[in-house]
Amino acid sequence: MPPPAEVALLRGRVMELAAANARLREAAEARDELAAAQLAAARAQLAVLAARVEELERRLGKDSSTSSRPPSSDSPYQKKTRDRSLRRRSGRSPGRQPGARSSTLRQSPDPDDTVECGPAACGCCGADLGDATVTGMQKRQVFEASPPPPPTVIEYQVQAKECARCGAVTEGVAPANATGRAQYGPLVHAKAALAVCAHHLPVGRAAALMASLTGVKVSAGFAAGVRGKAAARLGPFTDRVRVLLRSAGVLYADETPARADGHLHYVHVACTEFLTAMHTGGRSADDIDAGGILPGYAGTIVRDGYAGYIHLADALHAWCGAHGLRDLRDVYRWDPDGQVWARSMADLLIHANAAATAARAAGQHRLSDDQLAEIGAWYRGAVAKGITGNQRRRTKSGKDGLRLARRFRDHQDMILRFTTDLAVGFTSNQAERDVRPVKVQMRTSGGCWRTLDGLADFAMVQSYLSTAAKWGIDQLDALTQLFTDGPWLPAAIRPG
Repeated sequence: MPPPAEVALLRGRVMELAAANARLREAAEARDELAAAQLAAARAQLAVLAARVEELERRLGKDSSTSSRPPSSDSPYQKKTRDRSLRRRSGRSPGRQPGARSSTLRQSPDPDDTVECGPAACGCCGADLGDATVTGMQKRQVFEASPPPPPTVIEYQVQAKECARCGAVTEGVAPANATGRAQYGPLVHAKAALAVCAHHLPVGRAAALMASLTGVKVSAGFAAGVRGKAAARLGPFTDRVRVLLRSAGVLYADETPARADGHLHYVHVACTEFLTAMHTGGRSADDIDAGGILPGYAGTIVRDGYAGYIHLADALHAWCGAHGLRDLRDVYRWDPDGQVWARSMADLLIHANAAATAARAAGQHRLSDDQLAEIGAWYRGAVAKGITGNQRRRTKSGKDGLRLARRFRDHQDMILRFTTDLAVGFTSNQAERDVRPVKVQMRTSGGCWRTLDGLADFAMVQSYLSTAAKWGIDQLDALTQLFTDGPWLPAAIRPG
């Protein structure tokens, strides 16, 4: 046996090593815990960043086919995907359809001038053909623009005459459009308004175009003021259209932002296939009601999902099917395996629209009970699949899919209104087309209006031009009548 002193030394050494080992174990455990915490934090941060990247990619990938953005906002440098729309191909060939009216330039039976293009000499022997008999002829006509004539100046001499019997002096009355020493006539006003209001030309270019095409040299200031002059004459038209729209069974409504006087405002539209009424304001319920058409309206309003229309409780509401298809495409595009229900719902809407279109063409007033039952069952099945498939998912696509499925569940009547009432259109495209000139004007006028009054004048004049075009009235004729005798007024809700 080793001596007791050596045993004690060894035992002390063992205890020192055991203590050192315990300290090392504690340090290792602390290091492992720290590493695990750092790894968990890194994974959590990675998940947040991945979700953020996904959200940014979704925002960057949005275009007019997956959101409410207008087609004009799509990038011209980005190639559009083939599967851009959830709608199926119509099967029609591009271009003019069979039976559509042709626009081919045809020869006039009464030309203004005739030029004979006969040969001067024989192409074989060189003999003179001045008195030779004409054996054949081809007619070729060239339609050429006439140079602008000088402006017609009419002088109205307002005479004062003295009565030979009583000696009183009576002065004549000039026409209503001759109010000063010199002014432009109704046709000049109409053509300037055509360039500025109907074709959205900047005022300087409109004035230059007037000089080139009409021979009348107007100033840019005159071109800038012609829209206000036109709007000031449109009071009777606005009142008439409001009355007619309130009596229509179906209205299409929309709104679009427009910047004026350094602030963001909105242009609201209420329209039908043959009538258009626009007004300006904010986006609140009071601003929507300011047009004087929708408050108390008891028909059907076809619109998008904006909640500002909810207060219109007297009317039935129908949601635009095109907006629904875009929302469905958006969630399906980023998660096609997890959002199969969105594709099924889109197929249903397309199928139901085709059935409603065929029923209208056949003169029916409603779909059959079997068709409505099939559409309803398909709709509820797709909604149920969307809710159950996304309820437990915590990803961005899962949350968006669940939110959209619940929206379809809660608003089935509004979304399928076009199937229960065939007078209701599938989309609110009519309103979107009518309000689109706001964006065209913004692009040609630096993106804004200088004053809110200018925006209001634009909305009023555009309402007049849009309605006239829907009735087949030439815009220049409508503007000429406006500046001559007053605005043209639609006789009824629709022609005939």
